[in-house]
Amino acid sequence: MKKLISAVLLLFAMNANSQEINKKIQDDAGNVLGLINTCTREGLNTIPEMKSRYDVEYPNYQPDKATLKALKPLLKGKKITIVMGTWCGDSHLQVPHFYKILDALEISEKETELICVDRSKKAENGLIDQLNILHVPTFIFTENGEEIGRIIESPRETLEKDMLSILAKK
Repeated sequence: MKKLISAVLLLFAMNANSQEINKKIQDDAGNVLGLINTCTREGLNTIPEMKSRYDVEYPNYQPDKATLKALKPLLKGKKITIVMGTWCGDSHLQVPHFYKILDALEISEKETELICVDRSKKAENGLIDQLNILHVPTFIFTENGEEIGRIIESPRETLEKDMLSILAKK
């Protein structure tokens, strides 16, 4: 009996700590306003405004091949966190471009984390409180848990050239 109770309590604790992926934010009338917390690329397609821009921006973006070639070895051992708003025009533009770069570099989704925020640039349960997010999208590059650089809102040149600038310093 003790084993059964322990198993039930463990299962309950695991469920209490787990976070809903692709959680939708709704207004009082039940209209979906966007996504919040940890999300997937597929989850972005559930938000019509995001999907319509993604479907245009992703195929039309052509990353610079020479820059990609220089970037590929520099990304080994790095983790990328993308903080965005499904309501944000800059996110609608830059996130599909960023995914195009990641796909061209054959970067696994396991090496990236996508976090969506509300209009106050917050997620639930303190998920991004330590990241100091002031503008979205923000692309954060880390190695061994330490931040090595970020691209905030829009690149200075292009996303791939800004990535190279950040990673080549390391």
